[in-house]
Amino acid sequence: MNKILLFNPRSANNKYRIPNSILNIAASVDGKYDWVIVDGNCEHDPMVKIDSYLSTGEFKYFGFTVMPGPQLRQAIIASKTIKQKYPDTKMIWGGYFPSNQPNAVLYSGYVDFIINGPGDHAFPALIDALEKNEPYEFIRNLIYKATDGKIIKTAKEDLLDQDNLPPLPYDKLNTFYPITKFLGKTYLGEKTMAYHSSIGCPFTCSFCAVVPIYEARWKAKSAQNVYNDVKYIKDKWGADAIEFHDNNFFVSEKRAVEFARLIKPENMTWWGMARIDTMSKFKDSSLAAIRESGCKIIFFGAESGNNAILEQMDKGGTQTGDQIIEFAERLKKFDIIPEYSFVLGTPAPTQEQVQSQIDFEIDFIKKVKAVNPKTEIVIYTYSPVPTEGSELFKQVIKSGFRFPETLEDWISPTWESFDLRKNPLTPWLTPDMIDKIRNFETVLNGVYPTVTDIRLNMLKRMAIKLVATMRYKASMYQYPYEIKLLQKVWRYRQPEIQGF
Repeated sequence: MNKILLFNPRSANNKYRIPNSILNIAASVDGKYDWVIVDGNCEHDPMVKIDSYLSTGEFKYFGFTVMPGPQLRQAIIASKTIKQKYPDTKMIWGGYFPSNQPNAVLYSGYVDFIINGPGDHAFPALIDALEKNEPYEFIRNLIYKATDGKIIKTAKEDLLDQDNLPPLPYDKLNTFYPITKFLGKTYLGEKTMAYHSSIGCPFTCSFCAVVPIYEARWKAKSAQNVYNDVKYIKDKWGADAIEFHDNNFFVSEKRAVEFARLIKPENMTWWGMARIDTMSKFKDSSLAAIRESGCKIIFFGAESGNNAILEQMDKGGTQTGDQIIEFAERLKKFDIIPEYSFVLGTPAPTQEQVQSQIDFEIDFIKKVKAVNPKTEIVIYTYSPVPTEGSELFKQVIKSGFRFPETLEDWISPTWESFDLRKNPLTPWLTPDMIDKIRNFETVLNGVYPTVTDIRLNMLKRMAIKLVATMRYKASMYQYPYEIKLLQKVWRYRQPEIQGF
């Protein structure tokens, strides 16, 4: 009666990746409590599999990992259905969404607890307390609703030494779903594995959902232990490429270079995320070693070429617009593709200023492309994140913006688009501004189709580029229907939504 069911809601159609976050929770209770995993990405109807477990009467605890966006819909529907049918089941959510929106989650009536950040200690401690009918208010990293209806947040736990955590139970996961199913064909390789080598980030960007959870903290596994895990999956299941899903893989130059040295003989290709102002300080020899080890592309949060906007976003560090362009040019000699994300549409006192900022970023992106045409550009529209105390969030609240108060509102079509940073629902952005951002993105992707879309052959790339180039050179972005039609017919892949 105390088994644990762990659920990874669907995050994308026809895309399977090792469910690292929920597997981390499985590792925390492995050997102490019986557990199973249901992966919504691998199930046509995960509720059938879930019900087959719960109907045995052996499962008392149900753990979800819930990211904003696509996972949220399946998580809400599943939680509500399960709580109605199995009311004694204890529902525990973890992930960025519940940590950032605890009121909507806990007042829903069908979620009992939230793990606020890493659950390596909090989750097993909570299960122990519930099993023994003991108090849980002193368990760190916990959010719950008290008997008087008040939302209680317990103290944050220091980040744990990642090397001392139990190993992820890949072999047991393989008994539920073949690991080979999670090794997808991508731009990087035929069998691409997903891996987390660190948690958190040492910066406090006020537009980032990680900041309220980790509060400028970062902890990483050693390069040797990362290599050991990757090597195990490569040797046993044939992985030939790696997506590092760390929020910031390249915090430590020494660690990155050491991993590059270890992984080089394995002939694997890989990708990770970084900050421009951090990696711009790396030695040429370090960048060369990273590329020689198989790193083909690195994602950077450029965010804005406007120094005043970078300050408004509390980007921190030393990043500037000039540095963004200089670093894109520098990476050319190492044959590393920089993947730059930009956030357009931050708040300003007047609509004229908002429009001016958008126009500036469009021109700046074109300058980046001019110095290094291989630079991948990912465009987001600014979507508020509840970073309490930040000046940017104060501006957001002052403008009249409000988050939904119920979970049902969060899964309305408009708010689902918000979570994908496509429809911000912010008062300072007009429909014309949003159209301009989206239309520029369409034209840009026509002239420079992403290299990560492996289905787009050379002939298609040439055709769409021919159609889009005239618009791009003339800055004619309105009504790019001919480009949209080709992208729709050829099912153009957008990295900011679908990844590789």
